[in-house]
Amino acid sequence: MLSRRRYKYEEQEQLVPLINEIREDHPRMSARDIYLKLQPSCMGRDQFERFCMDSGYRIKKLRNFRVTTNSLGVTRFPNLIKDLRVTRVNQVFVSDITYFDLGSETRYLTFIMDLYNREVVGYSESNNLRTESTTIPALHRLIKLRGKANLKGAIMHSDGGGQYYCNEFKVLTKELGMINSMTEEKVYENAHAERLNGVIKNNYLYPYGPTNVASLRRLLDKAVYMYNTGKPHNALGKLTPKSYLNKATIDNENNSKESYFPLSTVHHIHNLSNRISNKKVNVI
Repeated sequence: MLSRRRYKYEEQEQLVPLINEIREDHPRMSARDIYLKLQPSCMGRDQFERFCMDSGYRIKKLRNFRVTTNSLGVTRFPNLIKDLRVTRVNQVFVSDITYFDLGSETRYLTFIMDLYNREVVGYSESNNLRTESTTIPALHRLIKLRGKANLKGAIMHSDGGGQYYCNEFKVLTKELGMINSMTEEKVYENAHAERLNGVIKNNYLYPYGPTNVASLRRLLDKAVYMYNTGKPHNALGKLTPKSYLNKATIDNENNSKESYFPLSTVHHIHNLSNRISNKKVNVI
């Protein structure tokens, strides 16, 4: 019973940022229409409307209904990336879940981005908000791309939806040695992930015009590829995520070679070579 209640609560928590996002796109959409759009499996229509009203979701003003703990023992993680300087790849990953309109159907997209080079390193598409359909598949893509060993000590930052603190997700991140982080109150605390949602949807997927689930999945692969390899970023010196990563890798290799022979050592070898060349050698 407790497991069912915990699962229900986790899905309810993820509804909060999705409702916020829908209200930004459709400011006057009613709770009933939002229910018809999202079709959440964790509650019926009337319960969803009560949930919206009890959580402060009125047409005029939205507030983000968040709690630190609840009676089921669900805890939230501190925000570990606030004022943090990201200096390397695999240091911080940010993630978020968004919705996508596919005709009259609503699908859910989950993205994981490396904050260092803005590369999409994990993603998934699903027809529900269950953890096994959203964050878990996206995280497995990250593991496949970057490798388990390279994720140890990395920060996984999210907006605090239930899929990011459920037992299955926490077990996997613990196994990888990753550190969980969440926003506290303000939207901009996960701004990079939310901006990524808008770019992928509005600059790629909607213009591509998928007509069914199969084409959506195919075009999602294309959108991620084009974003990673073809979109320049001002924050990356107008390089694409892949180009920036390649440049950083080359720079690090060059720095490693230089650090292997310190400048003083290079000068010593040079002077020694000069002395040897100037020394007279007696030939027998």
